[in-house]
Amino acid sequence: MDFWLGIDCGGTFIKAAIYDSKGKEYGNFRQNLTIINAKPGWAERNLTALWAACAEVIAGAIQSAKIAAEAIKGVGISAQGKGLYLLDKQKQPLGYGIISADQRALDIVKQWQADGIPQTLYPLTRQTLWTGHPVSILRWLKEHEPERYAQIGSVLMTHDYLRFCLTGEIACEETNISESNLYNMQTGQYDPKLAQLLGIDDIMPALPPIVGSSQIAGYITEQAAKQTGLKAGTAVVGGLFDVVSTALCAGLDDESKLNAVLGTWSVVSGITNHIDDSQALPFVYGRHAQQGEFIVHEASPTSAANLEWFTKQWNVNDYNAINQAVAALPKAESSVLFVPFLYGSNAGLGMQAGFYGLQSLHTQDHLWQAIYEGVIFSLAYHLERMLQRFPKTSVIRVTGGPARSPVWMQILADLTGLPIEIPQIEETGCLGAALMAMVGNQVFSDSKQAQHVVSAQMKRIEPDSTVYDKYQNKYKKYKLLLESLKHFNNHCND
Repeated sequence: MDFWLGIDCGGTFIKAAIYDSKGKEYGNFRQNLTIINAKPGWAERNLTALWAACAEVIAGAIQSAKIAAEAIKGVGISAQGKGLYLLDKQKQPLGYGIISADQRALDIVKQWQADGIPQTLYPLTRQTLWTGHPVSILRWLKEHEPERYAQIGSVLMTHDYLRFCLTGEIACEETNISESNLYNMQTGQYDPKLAQLLGIDDIMPALPPIVGSSQIAGYITEQAAKQTGLKAGTAVVGGLFDVVSTALCAGLDDESKLNAVLGTWSVVSGITNHIDDSQALPFVYGRHAQQGEFIVHEASPTSAANLEWFTKQWNVNDYNAINQAVAALPKAESSVLFVPFLYGSNAGLGMQAGFYGLQSLHTQDHLWQAIYEGVIFSLAYHLERMLQRFPKTSVIRVTGGPARSPVWMQILADLTGLPIEIPQIEETGCLGAALMAMVGNQVFSDSKQAQHVVSAQMKRIEPDSTVYDKYQNKYKKYKLLLESLKHFNNHCND
């Protein structure tokens, strides 16, 4: 029997799981990843430690599945997008990896915005421009660490680095690099004009070849085989940007469905076969795993990581107890509002997190409820915009940690008035990556066929129409609070 290994490297965990060609999972393993915050706004990762963790979860998954390494016919990697992982000219890690939540380039992005650079780039890249993009970090390095910048040999993203560790081959995978602001969405290639506009045109020689999601990009080396337990010579495919992976597992195949991902980031994605130039909003497009299709998405680091931070501060580990506490409170009646901007904002550069509306009658349970609501309110900002691009949406399919909470999902259904469907897949990132390995090994002709063969069962949550108005009213108050905080933030930064 043949098996495929999928690796998923996210903001807080790295995971590996093993599947057959029907999508049945046989074993998995996960490990926590440390984010290094050396300075305010910095978010980094030790690359040597990251590879060691990747090797350990692969070995753990193989042991969990109790199968022979020879039975694993292919490997795929799904990973967090954006950020910057550098190799020097000797193919050695060049400092820490910088993840997408990093905000060191804030002043550079503000200046680019003032100069109208994003509007100039958008027709070519179909991207916005913010601190976590590779180009923003590269420009910061050029200005602040010129010696390190001069040593850059290869510009990579997360799964590109891990694939290099597995295979020794250097390449950038298309669904991820297409959203770097170095890639021209019209030509499907790197564009020197983009790098020149951003003042980093000397980086072009360090941009690796582009590979497709299911394209075989290399083979497990002898050294990697010893570290992971995989068989040397096993094929490794390009892999996926994790929002593409979850969209595949959520069954997105037309414009009637949206996928909301709630994890470190809040992401809302849709699939289309065309770029719609009639839209007034600058929607972000990226290459999809299926040839000829695009993934459209809105995203911000304003999701469940906020809850994780508070559980650590308050030393609370019982999520069932949190769910019960929130469920016991009247819906949308508390005056407490939470702005979920601990790791970044979708309301303005430099915006920060906080509670508002606290009174002496409130308890910790009201704060839990406010965190749940605040994360959903922040997601709703992206949903409102995406519904303009996908007006035929009839269902929202949710993936990520909060999808395990019926209480949290009911809030989303009640606020939007739309049914929520939750794919019954434990690890969408791992499965999506494994699907690409199956396509690369010609088990399936393309990602659409793979998606339909392993389509998941859905748990459905219907909205409670009796509280729709209550949630909409509280959401309006949330938006008014954000407007006030914007003025405060801008005044403080003047």
